[in-house]
Order: sequence, then structure tokens, then C-alpha cells
Amino acid sequence: MMKQLFPIRHVMGYLASLVLSAAALIVIYGDLSTSANMIILFVTAIIQASLQLFVFMHIGENADSKKELYINIAYALFVGLVTIFGTLYIFVWGWYS
Repeated sequence: MMKQLFPIRHVMGYLASLVLSAAALIVIYGDLSTSANMIILFVTAIIQASLQLFVFMHIGENADSKKELYINIAYALFVGLVTIFGTLYIFVWGWYS
């Protein structure tokens, strides 16, 4: 009974998130090239984002509302990219100058 109640999937997801975060810290404290740093950050970010979506946000569990879930993910990505590139456009690329 207790084995069914213990959230082993969530604990393993949490530990995997900690390992991925530690791997991303290699970029800060390691003496790697710029391309290696970007590859490590990109791979760990993609794996961690998918881990968060599937383990903690239960994206793949309900087959009835799969279409709405993926539409919401696409919308969230769109809003995030507009925010990031809008900020870069204004502050870095000198829109106001």
C-alpha cells in the first residue's frame, strides 16, 4: 500500500533536475570553449524543460485534452520568445537610440 502512495516518479524527476542543473553549472566553473558551453546549456535546458512538462505538469497523461495542451505549450513558447526577442530588440539592439 505504501509503495503505491510514494511518488517515486516525482522523486526521480526531482533528482534528475538537480543533476541537470549541476551539469549546467559546469559552464560557469568549467574551463570549456564557448561552443561547448552553449551545447551543454542547450541540451540540459531542453532535457530539463521536457522533464518538467512530462513529470511534473503531466502533459502526456490525459488523452482527451492533448490538443489543448499542445496549443497551450505553443502559445507559451510564442509569448516567451516575443518577450525575449522584444527585450533584446529594445535594450541590446538599440531601438530607442
